[in-house]
Amino acid sequence: MIIDCHGHYTTEPEKMRQWRQDQLELVANGDFKPTRALLDIEDTDIREGIENNQLKFQRERGTDKTIFSPRAVGMGHHLGTAETSMEWTQLSNDMINRVVNMYPQNFIGVCALPQYPGVEPKHCIPELERAINELGFIGCNLNPDPSGAMWSDPPLTDKWWYPLYEKMCELNVPAMIHVSGSCNPNFHHTGAHYIAADTTAFMQLIEGDLFKDFPTLKFIIPHGGGAVPFHWGRYRGLAQDMGKPLLGEHLLDNVFFDTCVYHQAGIDCMTKVIPIKNILFASEMVGAVRGVDPETGHNYDDTKRYIDNTPNLSDEQRNEVFMKNVTNVYPRLAAKL
Repeated sequence: MIIDCHGHYTTEPEKMRQWRQDQLELVANGDFKPTRALLDIEDTDIREGIENNQLKFQRERGTDKTIFSPRAVGMGHHLGTAETSMEWTQLSNDMINRVVNMYPQNFIGVCALPQYPGVEPKHCIPELERAINELGFIGCNLNPDPSGAMWSDPPLTDKWWYPLYEKMCELNVPAMIHVSGSCNPNFHHTGAHYIAADTTAFMQLIEGDLFKDFPTLKFIIPHGGGAVPFHWGRYRGLAQDMGKPLLGEHLLDNVFFDTCVYHQAGIDCMTKVIPIKNILFASEMVGAVRGVDPETGHNYDDTKRYIDNTPNLSDEQRNEVFMKNVTNVYPRLAAKL
């Protein structure tokens, strides 16, 4: 089985996007906010987007199941209010649940969290519990910067986050560390903010000692870990200069990287540098880069091809990347399979 650990609902119905736009406009005007009860989406609206995109590409590219979550940039944690973030997050998670219930063989849910700048992460716990215990989801997406590229909240190793981590460990679920949109014009959301945040999160984890307090906590850093694999020597050296343990001991029982890297040389580098046990297959399709690479004639985000063609991987290692590592990191997925 080939499991894609990183899929977003980027083909949501237009009615859902319009609902969010209306919500934010009403908040800006000081009027009432739309509620989930006001959104009427038919199953046919969902099928149109999924079957012509994610499901079609699954079949064409030879993958079996996608760990599916709300559109990352669409969460917009820096927009609206804490109250509207909660309503929007619940609506978004409910829509993921509808997709999963319609296509249970193809998708399994991961929730967004109702984050907002300056609001303590402990307030996300009720929605995390609802998603895991009631909707049957297997993990969450955690935004390390709800301010939208302003980085106004404490780093991931701060005790500010600890109540949420405690609940994650209790529920036995990992988090993908994934930012949302950028309100800072210096940072394009997918080309700069995402990659910079991945790198920043890894550096924060090096500087702290989070996993001494939470030895079972697991994080996935997406998009290949940002700059981390290419600068692996830098991070090994920084950890050494700080008097930290070697990275394998310090972080690699708890931190994992996905394969949302959109060229062969990048995947080849990643698989040479990062231990295979820490690499999870992912494509993020249909996501950040949707076009066809003129050098190959294939879609940039057809990442299975890169794993298939990586020369330094054995068949057993490919199986680890495609399935075994994903089920190790997501124990609730393993139980369902």
